[in-house]
Amino acid sequence: MKNYLKKFRNKKILVIGDIMLDRYIIGDVYRISPEAPVPIVDVKEKTKTLGGAANVAHNLFTLGARPILCGVIGADIIGGEILRELDKLNLDIGNIIIDPNRPTTIKTRVVGNSHQVVRFDEESRERIEDEDIERIVGFIKNKLKNIDGIIISDYNKGVISPQLMTKILDLVNFSTFIISDPHKDNFESHRHVNLVVPNKEEAGAFCGFEIKDDKSLKFAAKKIFHDLACGHILITEGKEGMTLFESENRIMTIQTEAKEVFDVSGAGDTVVATICLAVASGMDLKSAVRLANSAAGIVVGKMGTATISIEELRKEVL
Repeated sequence: MKNYLKKFRNKKILVIGDIMLDRYIIGDVYRISPEAPVPIVDVKEKTKTLGGAANVAHNLFTLGARPILCGVIGADIIGGEILRELDKLNLDIGNIIIDPNRPTTIKTRVVGNSHQVVRFDEESRERIEDEDIERIVGFIKNKLKNIDGIIISDYNKGVISPQLMTKILDLVNFSTFIISDPHKDNFESHRHVNLVVPNKEEAGAFCGFEIKDDKSLKFAAKKIFHDLACGHILITEGKEGMTLFESENRIMTIQTEAKEVFDVSGAGDTVVATICLAVASGMDLKSAVRLANSAAGIVVGKMGTATISIEELRKEVL
């Protein structure tokens, strides 16, 4: 494991998807508003972090890799904040398209007494323009020879579509490991990838039924295999851990390693970043999933959309 973790350093992972900013307004709740039955949050702190595909890239960076982020933001203040945060990490921003006709996605969470009170989103879910799809394809074509893995980070904000994914798959032609984190309303875009990583709720929504036991979990995996023709499936199940389907009959279930669950925001980003980096470093898929489970166990114990450092992961598994 020590040798694999050393190989994480400077691996080039291409992250394609929806770039956003996560903002937190944090405070204490002492009373209910006299105007409506809602809590009054006495604000103590305001923070902001990279979200969506940008959080995947941030996780890769803190694990020692050299992520290449590709997506679309708006020509607005929030887009500028994201670019400044990426610049602080010394990440290449040359593959990010600035579209003046769409807003940059921002999710604002209000947290009172360590519990999320409300979240409000400012975004567009319209598909990006065809010319932006072609620009993304051009970015990928220029980078493909030098990358070690690809992550598709789909939050259904317009970047990932069947059209873009078909072009990506034609370019890659199975030469590079592709892992997809699909949105429940956009599963059809994620066909033929090496590994698809939905959570249990997303998988159930796609399949049209609630996943509530092993039988329904296995049936969901069977449907996903059939509909997406993907190589492998990893279904994350929150406090119940995660289940890897290498095929319909080759199944591995891993119990969660979280000591304390404080906030699950961004945990899926940590999982896909860790798996892709581990596979790119030569680790087999089962071991990569176990490692990602350890990484997620650390991240959910942190406040907000968090990342994990290579030092934290090394301490946890060695």
